[in-house]
Parts: sequence; C-alpha cells; structure tokens
Amino acid sequence: MKKYISVILSALILALNIPFCAGAYSARSMILMEKSTGTVLVDIDCDKTLPMASTTKIMTALVTLENADLDANVVIPAKAAGIEGSSMYLIAGETLSVRDLLYGLMLTSGNDAATALAIHVGKSEEQFVAMMNDKARALGLENTNFKNPSGLPDDEHHTT
Repeated sequence: MKKYISVILSALILALNIPFCAGAYSARSMILMEKSTGTVLVDIDCDKTLPMASTTKIMTALVTLENADLDANVVIPAKAAGIEGSSMYLIAGETLSVRDLLYGLMLTSGNDAATALAIHVGKSEEQFVAMMNDKARALGLENTNFKNPSGLPDDEHHTT
C-alpha cells in the first residue's frame, strides 16, 4: 500500500509541477535530471566543488574491473597494510585475489584494499590515480580530480 501511495504522490508532484524544495534534502549539492531528455529537474549547487570521500572507491572499482583479471592473485604490499581509516585489515605479504580485494573495497570501504588494488593495477599508486583521472575525463567528469584511490582527504581531491 505504501508503495502505491508513494508512486501516486510522485506522479502528482511531477504532473502538477510542484517545485522541489532545497530544504527537503540533506545533500550539500545535487542535480536531478530526466534521463531521456537531459532536462534538469532539480539543481542545488551542482557546480559546488566538494570532497568525494568514499565515492572515490566507485572509480577505483571501475578502473580495476576494466584493467585487471578478477582471479589474479595480489601479494599485499607493505604500503597497503595499515592505511588510515576504514580497513579490511590486510597484512603485508598475504595473498588475496583481485575479486576479494574488490569486495573489501566496496563492502568494508577498505582503504587498504584501494591501495593494494591501485599498486597491482597501476604498478604504482600515482599511475593508478592518473588512470582514474583519465577515466573521469572520458566520462565527461570535467570538475573531478583524484589524488588517491581511497578517498582520503586532500585539498585537490574533489568533484562537483
């Protein structure tokens, strides 16, 4: 029943062209577009530059999926063990598959998994970040800049 009420209310809002209210959202910025026409329905500071934190991990996963064999084994480098923030508690020298590291990246938001994958796929964290930025440009994300594969704070790590 709740589902039907929600659908009816949504249809009424769109049909009556009731404007969306900025105070109704907790996001500091957002844009809502109709897919087939590209019509902007809601724009709340959509060009505001903001840190992207764990959203970074989506790009890390995408670049990894496009450039690595899921069944490949990764020996965890010392640089990936003990990374600050969320972690899957990797131990330097242990071996995990790319697939398992992706699960740790996305399910536990593992910063250590992000670093291990970056080094495995890009041969260095810096080269992997360059791959992330190249992918962002290819997707048209002109106001996005990555400085690391995990989303840890950096003044130059941002998106709109």
